[in-house]
Amino acid sequence: MIAIVGGGIVGLATAYALRDRKPVVFEKERGVGRHQTGHNSGVIHSGIYYKPGSQKAKLCVEGARLMREFCREHSIPHEICGKVVVATDDAEVPRLEELHRRATANGVPAERIRPERLREIEPEARGIAALHVPGTGIIDYVAVARKLATFVEVRTGVRVDDVRALKADLVINCAGLHSDRVARSRTKIVPFRGEYYTLKRPSLVRGLIYPVPDPAFPFLGVHFTRMVGGGVEAGPNAVLALQREGYRWSDIRVRDLLETLAYRGFHTLARRHWQMGLMEVWRSWSRAAFLRSLQRMLPAVTMDDLEPGGSGVRAQALDPNGALVDDFRIERRPGQIHVLNAPSPAATASLAIGRHIASLA
Repeated sequence: MIAIVGGGIVGLATAYALRDRKPVVFEKERGVGRHQTGHNSGVIHSGIYYKPGSQKAKLCVEGARLMREFCREHSIPHEICGKVVVATDDAEVPRLEELHRRATANGVPAERIRPERLREIEPEARGIAALHVPGTGIIDYVAVARKLATFVEVRTGVRVDDVRALKADLVINCAGLHSDRVARSRTKIVPFRGEYYTLKRPSLVRGLIYPVPDPAFPFLGVHFTRMVGGGVEAGPNAVLALQREGYRWSDIRVRDLLETLAYRGFHTLARRHWQMGLMEVWRSWSRAAFLRSLQRMLPAVTMDDLEPGGSGVRAQALDPNGALVDDFRIERRPGQIHVLNAPSPAATASLAIGRHIASLA
């Protein structure tokens, strides 16, 4: 038997790739896609952000193609609406040029555009330069997960803490926020919560509007995302979650928090980036600070346009030296395969990740 731990989109896509071998998916919740799959911004990423040759770059580009094909085949709502990445000051222009270089190297169509063309695509957006990525899309990943689950056996309400208890020929760990515990890995998952607002005036945004990301962090910055079901989300920020499945400040689990605070890698990360961390916390508590970040790209948005939205928790692997693991990390052991780092763009890449894991199996 092949046992897959985790009924998120990566675990289900892996089971789908192995469906001829009749795998069994074990999910601790009562349904599939309850955590990272069901709490992300619903974007089909194109692959412009990732280092050429990396697993993220290869699997995101391939996965986006497979995801579009899967959605067309199974009539899952999605839309290829395109996005703009907007530079708002001179310091961001070289980073925008690097994104363009990566897009070219990864085979992703992208065009450097001037402010006049930016206003044609997104009339309310403002910047001194931008990158237009027409192949980026939006999707309902929970609908994808539910469809994938129809092809394989899924046993919900089953928590797996020790893979040896499954007595399987092969165990594939796709446990997301708990993958390090299932694997008993020295690399730890540190949960980061991202909080969203929704726009009361969705007409301000036609597609997707992103800032130029800071290369020191794996987060893309607060951005505007048109949702496939209607409306526009603004966010997310990135604050330390006080529980691995902590979607609010009031969600606290002592074991999770102590495990993070006791980890040597987190101490190093905190010393290195405490200023950025405090800024993210302030943006979480202050709607005005959040608004100022949004207004850099979209000056027309006002305080009255924002109403609290949802949130998600990112399972970000952190190594013992305090480095945020940038690429996907998949580790093989005798009779086991562990997905130890699969944050964004894992949902986009999920079908390609599943095929890759199937080839290892």
